[in-house]
Amino acid sequence: MPKYTAIVTILAVLLYFFVVSRVPVARRKFNVKLPATAGHPDFERVFRSHMNMLEWMPIFLPLLWLTAFYLNDLAAAAAGVIWIIGRAMYFIGYAEAVEKRAPGFLVQAIACVLLLIGAISGVVMRFVSG
Repeated sequence: MPKYTAIVTILAVLLYFFVVSRVPVARRKFNVKLPATAGHPDFERVFRSHMNMLEWMPIFLPLLWLTAFYLNDLAAAAAGVIWIIGRAMYFIGYAEAVEKRAPGFLVQAIACVLLLIGAISGVVMRFVSG
């Protein structure tokens, strides 16, 4: 059972909960009433950071677990930690300015590419070895 990947999954979900919790705080701070998703630019950046993470979770999580099951738990977990770091960098940067989101995006995207390669490699090796 992939124990390190399980820990990384919990950490990723905790980061997501944190990012989600920033949206209502930004709503109050910048006076953006529900159901609006636009208004103050500072609110919009927090909201988009949240939505972008939500958009990447269905890419990240299956690749993380496929890599853990078919290739290596520790390798999957390491790439998962890199993804989490990238997402945190993305959130912090984007909250400050649109231009500052790129480094975090690049880090998390590279982590997902590594997980994609790991998942494909692991599955192919399992098919080849029978």
